[in-house]
Amino acid sequence: MASIWFTGNHEDLSTDRGYQFKFYCEKCGNGYMSTFKASAIGMAASAVRVAGSLFGGIFGNAASSTYEVQRAIGGAGHDAALKEAADEISKQFKQCTRCGKWVCEPICWNRKMQLCEGCAPDLDEEMAAAQAEAAREQVHEKARTVDWTRQRDVSTVTGAVCPACGAKTQGGKFCPECGAAVAAKKHCNKCGADAEGNPKFCPECGQKYA
Repeated sequence: MASIWFTGNHEDLSTDRGYQFKFYCEKCGNGYMSTFKASAIGMAASAVRVAGSLFGGIFGNAASSTYEVQRAIGGAGHDAALKEAADEISKQFKQCTRCGKWVCEPICWNRKMQLCEGCAPDLDEEMAAAQAEAAREQVHEKARTVDWTRQRDVSTVTGAVCPACGAKTQGGKFCPECGAAVAAKKHCNKCGADAEGNPKFCPECGQKYA
């Protein structure tokens, strides 16, 4: 039998019912599945053994159902099916002469340069990606020039939630849910100091607020 090529990037999906293989692009990882080929020999010769193993080995000599499945699909029939699958799916792949990878022609092959796009990127795609990246960077740069806090008094201590109802304050002086003052100052009747926020005791003299 002729040697089987194009098999280093495949997954064997064969069962006791037949043969099927999935070949993967070594750049993008896309999988291409071969046509299912029924195995008449595997189904006829090993069906009884597989069933016997699955239901307690009532026919005596089978060590395991897994062994019987492998036995049913192995050998020359399996090799022939693999070669046929490789011949079928290889039409979707190209091997890069620079890096040696098998890549899918529809997505990862640069037809103009006759190399994979890992070795010879598509310049139109690279330009589009570079433009998008530059635009993203410019958006960040322009956003940094805007004073996003000009509507807020950052010198006033305020909480993220309303002390009265617990709703988010959204940076306002009054709660948008209950209307309570968020950043109101507390006045100490003992020492006369004003305190930001909602402390329980005066930070100057320790007097408990009423």
